[in-house]
Amino acid sequence: MNQTDKQYIEEFKTYLSVEKNFSSHTLTAYCSDIVSFILWLDNISCTEVTFEKLREYLHFIQRFDYKKTTIARKTASVRTFYKFLFREKYIDTNPAISLSAPKRPKPLPKFLTPDEVEQILNNVRIDTPSGFRNRVILELLWATGMRISELSNLNYGDINFDENEIRVFGKGAKERIVLMSERAKNYLIQYINTARNLIPKNGYTAGELSEDSPLFINNTGYRLQNKTIRQVINETVEKIELPKKVTPHVFRHSFATKLIENGADLRVVQELLGHAGISNTQIYTHVSMKHMKDVYETAHPHGKN
Repeated sequence: MNQTDKQYIEEFKTYLSVEKNFSSHTLTAYCSDIVSFILWLDNISCTEVTFEKLREYLHFIQRFDYKKTTIARKTASVRTFYKFLFREKYIDTNPAISLSAPKRPKPLPKFLTPDEVEQILNNVRIDTPSGFRNRVILELLWATGMRISELSNLNYGDINFDENEIRVFGKGAKERIVLMSERAKNYLIQYINTARNLIPKNGYTAGELSEDSPLFINNTGYRLQNKTIRQVINETVEKIELPKKVTPHVFRHSFATKLIENGADLRVVQELLGHAGISNTQIYTHVSMKHMKDVYETAHPHGKN
């Protein structure tokens, strides 16, 4: 680092302390960020930097395992530094005026293969009324792609058995229709006709079934809570020692991934999932592509060449 750059940093430090009234902790962090930035520039003067060079630097620091807050602070440090240089007329134009941290790519959602889903379903104990209810719940999660909150909020009147349809109220109370498989429907009919009334214990009752009755109930006859469904999944996955973390949302991801892999239209999947925008659904095409590449590399004789 040359003497001129050191002078800029010292003046910048004074600016942050006196005019911006930064705390000592923030002041130290900002100055450290700028020192690192200037060292990265190597032989390039900080007063000759372009917007493209700043973007290159931000992409560089993305390689490290920084928290999002750290990336945001480093970006703010650079913006503030160049605002200072421009104000002091050390540069004619401010290259950082529209600088923002590049968005990190969203991690691909975890999903289960159909065989793994069947393994989970077949290991849910159904020899008790509540156990049978749990099997029905997981069958519906896999068959419909519903969120866990949407499923627990279902009422008997939301089910259209003739058309294999379920009315769901998603985020923002937005109504949509999801479809259930014949297998899931048959399990659901058995649950309603037999197991549901046998679930309540210690003198509690399920009550007379009406359009507004909660579809899934607990031992006291009230609506089943999300945590019970999570507990069922955790216990089953632990029992079969499946080497994956499985949550109710993983069933949703698995549902969407399977549809995409089987050629379903992206707009149809968007509607079934209740996504407000198509961008939220498009990530499943990346999951599918990754799966296809994995299969290719494993199965094709030249896949890994």
